[in-house]
Amino acid sequence: MPAPARTPRDRWVAAGLEALAEGGPEGVRVEALAAKLGVTKGGFYGYFPNRGALLAEMLDEWERRTTDDVIARVEEEGGDAAGKMRRAGLLTFSSELLPIELAVRSWARHDADVATRLKRVDNARIGYLRTMFGTYVDDPDEIEARSTLAFTLAIGHHRAPSRPRGRRSPPRRPAVPASPQRKAIGGSLDEGRDEWALRIALVCGR
Repeated sequence: MPAPARTPRDRWVAAGLEALAEGGPEGVRVEALAAKLGVTKGGFYGYFPNRGALLAEMLDEWERRTTDDVIARVEEEGGDAAGKMRRAGLLTFSSELLPIELAVRSWARHDADVATRLKRVDNARIGYLRTMFGTYVDDPDEIEARSTLAFTLAIGHHRAPSRPRGRRSPPRRPAVPASPQRKAIGGSLDEGRDEWALRIALVCGR
């Protein structure tokens, strides 16, 4: 009778990232991950010497997916610099990656090693923005200002606090024809997300 197949290493990492997004680093527990995967803890220690090694590999995977993979996909799809920056933002803060992003940022506030990792990731993102802006902006100071502003708008939008309970939502605004800026970033956009995308488009404008 053949031995049962081992749970692949990447499944442990993926399960860890899901747990991180749901409960922060404290939610990444070997016993809980094993139960979720339907295996024993022995399978975990066949890949990782300890929980810390899993956490480090989870951060490696998040960093790769949110920088190298995003940039590679954007460059493969092509287009002008403004379009590339917008797509990079939408991919980085997708429904799949955003919960992990927020968990990592919260984690970094009380873990120096994670903070160092996050700084490296953010520097890579801003570096890409500088490269894109540099294709049509000549002034180095303006390139720096636009890159910083675009990055700050993106991060600030997704870290904004939710509306307090009991507070009524503002009335819906009547539909208006799409402005040239809205058309430039893809026409009709979802409420909330469209305001962020419009701001980024304005920063990226020539």
